[in-house]
Amino acid sequence: MAGREGTATGGEVVAIDIGGTHARFALARLEDGHVAALEDVVVLRTAEHDGLPAAWRAFAAQLGRPLPHRAALAVACPVDTGVLKLTNNPWTIHPGTLGAELGLEQCLLLNDFGAVGHAVAQLDAMHLPPAAGPEGPLPEHGVVSIVGAGTGLGVAMVLRRPGGGYTVVETEGGHVGFTPADDFEDRLLHRLRARHGRVSAERVVSGPGLLAIYEVLAEAEGRPVTASGDREIWESALAGGDDLAVAALDRFCQCLGTVAGDLALAHGANAVVVAGGLAPRILPRLPQSGFAARFAAKGRFEARMRGIPVRVMTHPQPGLFGAAAALAAAG
Repeated sequence: MAGREGTATGGEVVAIDIGGTHARFALARLEDGHVAALEDVVVLRTAEHDGLPAAWRAFAAQLGRPLPHRAALAVACPVDTGVLKLTNNPWTIHPGTLGAELGLEQCLLLNDFGAVGHAVAQLDAMHLPPAAGPEGPLPEHGVVSIVGAGTGLGVAMVLRRPGGGYTVVETEGGHVGFTPADDFEDRLLHRLRARHGRVSAERVVSGPGLLAIYEVLAEAEGRPVTASGDREIWESALAGGDDLAVAALDRFCQCLGTVAGDLALAHGANAVVVAGGLAPRILPRLPQSGFAARFAAKGRFEARMRGIPVRVMTHPQPGLFGAAAALAAAG
């Protein structure tokens, strides 16, 4: 077994990505501080297992062999406390005893969006197609801003150092205030403020935000709201069968462009990656949505913004890949 696991920067490890509904497991092969392969992906429902140790045993049973004694876990909650309690997940994780519970010699815990940062740092270009800005590879050094739209809005930075190496900085940038760019978004802000009080960027640029945009569009055009929730709006928008839903998706992409551009300025970024569960779904719509124009619309800095490459993360398992990448980088 030790031979299969190898050294600190190489060998086989277990990657785990734990969310509210699912726990994803995979075997990762590390070589020279990078992820060479991600294999045997298994997705388990958290509700069907008593906790992480039970899910770990179920993964081992599906593989039919003992698991490596090194693992990296990306979890959807802060990891700087003595007890980890996940949102919408009954599991409780105790970092101090986790290694013993799973029989691990090395165990790395990190936040799920921190894992996305490590994925950005190590993914190749095929999983980062362009959305705006110049073609070509991401800059070899400097700051890459990561904006991840999904159930919420995650934000992180990757600082790439000259000569190699990088640092991932997790932030709460998704909770900066939402800034309207025109009269329509003023009306959107007014509606959301009446509902929530303070309106963060996450209220607009996340999965549930599409419904709010749709409602304001329908009101402006005197049309009834026929959808029952944000899931239905997303399905209609992506299928192209409802012109109002498609218009709402275009506006969503424009707001995403504004937020991504603001964060790039704040971070001093020379590249941006759009990540999150919605990223690959909206990629086909981004070119005609107005995203690029809104990303660059920063007044005196417009020329600079047009020179920033913006990419979309399309890897099918960014959390698993990123967890493995973090362990590889840890050495």
